[in-house]
Amino acid sequence: MTEPSDTGWMPCSDRSLERRDPLEGTAGYGERWFLVEIDGAWGHHAILQSRLPPEIASTLVRRVERAGMRPLAIRRTGRRADERRAQREWSWAVVDCRPGRESIMRGSVTDPALLLEVPLDGSTGTPSDEPIVAVCTHARHDQCCAVRGRPVVTTLAHNHPEITWECSHLGGDRFAATLVVFPHGLFFGRVPAAEAPAVIAGVREGVIDLRYFRGRSSSPNAVQAAEAFVRERSGDTAIDAFGDATATRDDSGSWTVALDHRGETRTVRLAEQMSAPLLSTCSATRAAPVREFELESIDPPPAAVAPAGR
Repeated sequence: MTEPSDTGWMPCSDRSLERRDPLEGTAGYGERWFLVEIDGAWGHHAILQSRLPPEIASTLVRRVERAGMRPLAIRRTGRRADERRAQREWSWAVVDCRPGRESIMRGSVTDPALLLEVPLDGSTGTPSDEPIVAVCTHARHDQCCAVRGRPVVTTLAHNHPEITWECSHLGGDRFAATLVVFPHGLFFGRVPAAEAPAVIAGVREGVIDLRYFRGRSSSPNAVQAAEAFVRERSGDTAIDAFGDATATRDDSGSWTVALDHRGETRTVRLAEQMSAPLLSTCSATRAAPVREFELESIDPPPAAVAPAGR
């Protein structure tokens, strides 16, 4: 579907809804993450343009990325200006989203310079059994993230205050409101504020709401899409229903994904295609195609699975 030509400018998330852009296979990639609490305003690049001293911020981002990790700024919602100015601790978390290694190690420092000394291998800090819910509200990156994300984070902060954070850019602005749940790295998009508490309650019980699920951050996009198609056809909502996966792409652009689904290998064949040119962000001025996946086959076809958890 092409961009509408008779409605004028529209926010990217509204355009995405109108086009019915598919959610499956769109989660941003990241096997391991470093989260750092930064109160106050964020610029377009949340960590580099923040209250962190510039040299510390740039060194921290380089250090995290060289370790093969993804940096993410977080902050509590609803704090007054004087509370933000009085930030005396800088919380951090090292998150591993790889299947079978899921973990969150948390800590804090009283001097932002000490963030550069935090081991990135998860060897220090306090293990956390509680998830972290990070909702993108990064207005300087895209207005849809703030407009749609803020009602979601406000509702979640009321229902799940200890685990809810605002976060910087996650990717997929057109799917706002977007959020990720650690340690599994579960990405959700187009989450309505009224539904958000139930989505998180389900995750805490080991269940995924497939209506809003984009994929798992530790999986390549083709694997995310293959898993989504198997879930759709089986009704399997259990977080731990899938194990190891391999994906190969042939010269025609088709993918073959071998998935471990409840101990049985399913071979999923996908066609990779490019969409019609579209404006993927509110600030985009030139339409460009994006990658999408179409299911060709699943062998053997999955049987229906009884509803998990809730």
